[in-house]
Amino acid sequence: MPSRRGPAPSPNARRRNTTHALGEHELTSASGEGRALPKALGITTGGAKRFWRTWASAPQTEHWLETDWAELEITTRLVDEFYGGNVRLAGEIRQRVGRWGATTEDRARLRMNFDKQAEEEAARTAEEARTADMDAELFKMLSEAKEQGA
Repeated sequence: MPSRRGPAPSPNARRRNTTHALGEHELTSASGEGRALPKALGITTGGAKRFWRTWASAPQTEHWLETDWAELEITTRLVDEFYGGNVRLAGEIRQRVGRWGATTEDRARLRMNFDKQAEEEAARTAEEARTADMDAELFKMLSEAKEQGA
């Protein structure tokens, strides 16, 4: 019998922790507006500037407060130093971005629901496009009928 981590699973497969302390976050597939990189940070490396752009426009920022933006500023400074050659900061940077849901695993741990909403938005967009095509076809038919009647 292989060894397991922790206690054996409950025989009735019930989950005790069904609600997360932070709740579930529904994320949109579209990028957010973001914020401009503050000049006062003194960011010099292209990698850190790209890091800021990526995170400032990420779907997660929809739920951010000012404290979260301040944390992004601090982390961007660390990333700037990392790209400047201080590779010892890699672990700290990874921990910080993990709290924001940087990877699929992080988002699952934080209960950020991204895939379901992205699928719904794609279906809604396809429906809107089909409706627009039908409207355009109807307008064309009405225009032709009007020309023939005139």
